[in-house]
Amino acid sequence: MSIYSIGLTGLNAAQSGLVTTSHNISNANTPGYSRQRIVQGSNTPVMTGAGALGQGTHVSTVERMYSQFLTNQVNRAQSSVSELETYYAQISQIDNMLADPSSGLSPALQEFFTGVQQVSSNPASVPSRQAMVSAAESMVARFHGLENRLDELAQSVNGQINSTLAQVNSYAEQIAELNQRIVLAQGAYNQPPNDLLDQREQLITDLNKLVKVTTTQDSNGAYNVFVGSGQQLVVGSIANSFVATPSSADSTRVVVGLRTVGGNVQELPESLLTGGQLGGLLAFRAESLDPAFNKLGVVAASMALTFNAQHGLGQDLLGNIEGDANFVADFFTLLEPRVVGNSNNDPASPAVSATLTSPPPHNGTNFYTDLKGSDYTLAYDGASFRLTRLSDNVSWTGADITAINTALAGDPQGFSLSATAGAFAAGDSYLIQPTREASRNIGVDSRVSSDPRLIAAAAPIRTSATINNAGDAKISNPSVGLNYSVNGLPLTLTFSGGDLSGFPAGTLTVTTGSGSTNYAVAGPATTIPYVSGARYSFSAAVPATDPSEVAFDMLGTPADGDTFAINRNNGGLGVSDNSNALLLGRLQTQSTSLGGTASYQASYAQLVGDNGNKTREIQVTGKAQEALLNQSMAARESLSGVNMDEEAANLIRYQQAYQASAKALEIGGRLLDIILAI
Repeated sequence: MSIYSIGLTGLNAAQSGLVTTSHNISNANTPGYSRQRIVQGSNTPVMTGAGALGQGTHVSTVERMYSQFLTNQVNRAQSSVSELETYYAQISQIDNMLADPSSGLSPALQEFFTGVQQVSSNPASVPSRQAMVSAAESMVARFHGLENRLDELAQSVNGQINSTLAQVNSYAEQIAELNQRIVLAQGAYNQPPNDLLDQREQLITDLNKLVKVTTTQDSNGAYNVFVGSGQQLVVGSIANSFVATPSSADSTRVVVGLRTVGGNVQELPESLLTGGQLGGLLAFRAESLDPAFNKLGVVAASMALTFNAQHGLGQDLLGNIEGDANFVADFFTLLEPRVVGNSNNDPASPAVSATLTSPPPHNGTNFYTDLKGSDYTLAYDGASFRLTRLSDNVSWTGADITAINTALAGDPQGFSLSATAGAFAAGDSYLIQPTREASRNIGVDSRVSSDPRLIAAAAPIRTSATINNAGDAKISNPSVGLNYSVNGLPLTLTFSGGDLSGFPAGTLTVTTGSGSTNYAVAGPATTIPYVSGARYSFSAAVPATDPSEVAFDMLGTPADGDTFAINRNNGGLGVSDNSNALLLGRLQTQSTSLGGTASYQASYAQLVGDNGNKTREIQVTGKAQEALLNQSMAARESLSGVNMDEEAANLIRYQQAYQASAKALEIGGRLLDIILAI
């Protein structure tokens, strides 16, 4: 009987081996499946006087070939690869758009300044002026087109965040359901439900493609799944859910909230959500899309502000200058910056607004802006305000808005703040976006578009050397300052004994290669040393009656009695004058942006270069992470993957074991027959 019973145990063990091997072969292509094997053990022997006689074998369990370490390694690599693939798919669209030689901004900038140069070549020509307006409108349309494309990407990111969160929630619910089934199965049979465990691991892997998660295992075998710094997504059989919700700081921006079982929604900081498609979308938006909006806005705002500043110092074809009722100082239109109060602010708190700062002159040659291409937050803690630049977390503090503006005066950012009447509450915060929508809001003044004669191509003042002068000294075309005055003109300067006289009362600055010297002028009789090649600029003590903020260069050797006239630029000479148009054209190559360090084109090129470098960085890093993922998957497959050759060998091995056990049963049966026959 022992031979019979032992053979039967071997038969059962071999059958279990055949079933397990067949199961492996059938699931060779099942995602997440881990190879299984039977674990055999010897039955308890029978002790006899002749020694311990074996009682056959048994299958103690069916073991899956699984390593938590290798699986975690694959999940981490998969999370990084999915994040970088998503990031690259988005940023490459911006890279292609900005760098396109035909649809990018560079050709439009060049075409516009070509139009400015045509006006400077023929300022009296209305068709040339119309061509300049048309080129300006084309450039504005290009700004709008780029802004609209970026806005489409922003809306696409919002939509993808919504769909990704729906998938995350679906996986979370499935994991919670499997947790419950696994706990019940293990409790009922005290054996691991291998196929259910594989299904759960595959869901964890798929979830890591969407967002990086970490897991812990309870003593009953259930998984707890966490995101970020420990926010619970799945706890046992309970699944929380992600929701797409408007940001409290900016309602147009979709952010991720975590809804608990109680129904409360916790807005999660974007820095916590890394890895996977969701992490890639959020990182792309914060690191590339938002800067693209702001840096493109820097170009648009700098163009509008500096061009307007210079344009306002000119004279149009009708003879109008600053102060005249029909004069149009601003060639471009531009709205003020966007400021958004946090939705959690006290409803009674004041509204905050921002105003773009008028461009200061750069070394006396051109205007420039201090805009940095970043968003800012203004927060009040109950005692003081803190303004923070979000691109690098540089901050300024002050007891009130006025103090913040004072701090900004020492470190200009291109804007100032103001607030309506009322008291702020502790915890109030405001999002300030100086350049975010500038490329959407720039436009050409409709009055200039309808009447190109309003382009201020001429200077409001002209200079000339008297035709009968005996010397060879020359006086350059004049330039005027922001608060210039033409009152008291004409003005006559006279050279005598090495000095000039005739300047209005006020301050005169003489600038040479060795520096500047200021002179106090009591009136026209005050004499000032003449220096060939020097620049003379004067500010009148009383601009209401005297000309002021006028500058010009003088070169050559005058003779005693030579005179030089400074007049209003009206009449026929004003029509043909291109002095201000030349200054407008020079803005193309001058340092007009980023604190006077870059031209319009250089500022845009920096945007294109930064985005291109980031695109390349993401591409290279993604390939490296993909190689790491392949290595990790190969290591896991070497342990958990189904090898068809190995399984074929196992079939033969278990078949032979089955046949041998069956033979033992046959022999046992014959022996029993012999015993019964005696």
